[in-house]
Amino acid sequence: INKFRGFTLAFGKGLGGSLYPLSAVIGKEEFNICQDISLGHYTHEKSPLGCAIGNTVIEYIENNNILSHVKELETILYTRTKEMKAKFECIGDVRLIGALLRIELVKNRQTKEKATIEAEKVLYLCLEQGLSFKISQGCVLTLAPPLIISPEELNLAMDKLEYALTQVFRHNI
Repeated sequence: INKFRGFTLAFGKGLGGSLYPLSAVIGKEEFNICQDISLGHYTHEKSPLGCAIGNTVIEYIENNNILSHVKELETILYTRTKEMKAKFECIGDVRLIGALLRIELVKNRQTKEKATIEAEKVLYLCLEQGLSFKISQGCVLTLAPPLIISPEELNLAMDKLEYALTQVFRHNI
């Protein structure tokens, strides 16, 4: 949390291990200002089943050294995207934290003109190969692999992405 000074962090989906819809908010005590105010109650709040699942997921993360595994994944993604950025002029920016990767596709690195049509083409070529991800802001490929993905599977996913970029941006390599 010190890394994100002054911010409140929200965790969703993954906290329930895809077994149960569960999220959490972590923040500094100074931001906890609503404890005496009723903001409404929802049927999904304070679920004992949800809490049990959340605790089990956290235990799994701790017992299986998932955080050190994610550091390994981050290193693979850093290396692969650094190589790809050197190869493809269409990669305007790469943002990476842990295993969460965002690759911004541009028509021109100097003007930063968004490559929205090309991003869609890359997505559909990847989908044909079995690789799924989201596009945000029209041109940012957002890859969030499962935290238990093997290095071999991650490299295969990056190979598929690189293939799609090669097909769509052949003239700019």
